[in-house]
Parts: sequence; C-alpha cells; structure tokens
Amino acid sequence: MTTEEFELEGAVSARARQYHIIVNGEPKAVHDRKLSFQEIVALAGDAVPSGPHVAVTVTFRNADQHPSQGLLVPGESVKIQDGTVFVVTATDKS
Repeated sequence: MTTEEFELEGAVSARARQYHIIVNGEPKAVHDRKLSFQEIVALAGDAVPSGPHVAVTVTFRNADQHPSQGLLVPGESVKIQDGTVFVVTATDKS
C-alpha cells in the first residue's frame, strides 16, 4: 500500500466514525469530532424556538476536552466523544 493510499484510507475511516451523543435527552449519531454551537442547536431541532427575543443556551458534559463540562456560546465548538451530553434551552428576553 502506498503512502497516498494509506492516507486516503485513514481519511475515509475518520469520516465513517460515528459518535453517539445525547441532545436534550434524545440520542443522536454524528460523524464530526468537533461540534459547533450552531450544529448542536440544529441537532436539538424544533425543541428550540427562534425569534428576535429568544436567547439560546447550550451546556455540555462528558466532552473529550478540558474542561469536560461547561457552557458553549455562539462561535465556539466542543470536542466530543461517545456519551457527550448537551442540553439546549431557549428563553424569551422580553
């Protein structure tokens, strides 16, 4: 196997890996090792209302980073592992 074939096989394997996480109590399977605030909110789906006066909060625990738990803000991302748990909540700022 050439170096190029080996690197290509590794890249395909990395994309094929699934991570099993929990978002608002629902199991989800994702392929990316890092998830952004926006991706996590999208995974929460219709459970999160939107609007001009809605503030969304994302908390996490059991992440594959230090700290392994905390608050995620827009523009940030978190390195996940199997079993990472996210809670996405929305509040009305009115």
